[in-house]
Amino acid sequence: MHISDFVHTLPKAELHVHLVGAASVDTVLALARNHPDGPVPTDEAALRKFYEFTDFRHFINVYGVVNDLVTTGEDVRTLVVGYARDAARTNIRYAELTISATSHLRAGIAPDELVEALDAGRKEALAVHGVALQWIFDVPGIWDRDWGMTSARFASEYRPEGLVGFGLGGFESDSPRTKFREAFAMARDAGLHMVPHAGETTPPSEIWAAVHDLQAERIGHGVSAVQDPELLRHLAGEGIVVEVCPTSNIRTGAVKSLDEHHLPRLVEAGVPVTISTDDPGMFHTDLDREYLVCHERFGFGRDELAGLARAAVRASFAPAELKDQLLKEIDAL
Repeated sequence: MHISDFVHTLPKAELHVHLVGAASVDTVLALARNHPDGPVPTDEAALRKFYEFTDFRHFINVYGVVNDLVTTGEDVRTLVVGYARDAARTNIRYAELTISATSHLRAGIAPDELVEALDAGRKEALAVHGVALQWIFDVPGIWDRDWGMTSARFASEYRPEGLVGFGLGGFESDSPRTKFREAFAMARDAGLHMVPHAGETTPPSEIWAAVHDLQAERIGHGVSAVQDPELLRHLAGEGIVVEVCPTSNIRTGAVKSLDEHHLPRLVEAGVPVTISTDDPGMFHTDLDREYLVCHERFGFGRDELAGLARAAVRASFAPAELKDQLLKEIDAL
């Protein structure tokens, strides 16, 4: 079996992927054409050029503009099912999809309408595409202007079926992780798992803050951890998973090139690592391509690639029966 066939056949779990950033070019074009006078291009070539990011702040700005196209529950359901359709093409069987819920509320979607759309999309994703979905509600940086309390309250009060985690995204340098301590405590009290981004474009101190102040169980991106040997030892010793998104880091300028990417050093240090796409529609990638990057650029063989697939299943918050099933299928392959 050729390595690309092996990668494609691997049953996969994806733990770090954002609903709006996952939208295919075709899906975004359809949304943009509903708002023809808006800033998002309605022509495919122009949209692809629109998705050429100069730096991380530019990416965040573009993400916000595209996010503003999502104005109805039906838009949300369309995005959810569209992700599942695309995920199934790379044999993703389970995913934890990050939803910036408060940004959709600001766009005028009522809380009940948003929850109903997520429920409907989740059912259709499984029935039609065979992809089991659960949700992470994240704080979209400082967009809420109250250090995540609006997001935490919404996650606690309007809890859709399948909500398992509470995250934190957005532009890191203006959003110190420690400022979100109260919001994360509220979400934790509601029984959610703690999965903030940290160390994507900031120093290891922000990862320490995510671990200590937010009680992170997984770290989104976390690539700056390699600058701090003590932090590497802590992540490895405590089994705190780092969700690595190689192509994303290059496209946003968080890392200059794949040759300089810290993924191999994280693995060498014994840190549990998973691979995800982050925003595959915006970065023109998919999970097969991310695994192939690990093979072609970092020298990972079949055993290591299967190990990454196992790590994602084990680090997920999927039901135990589904975890066991996926692990057995990976072992059989």
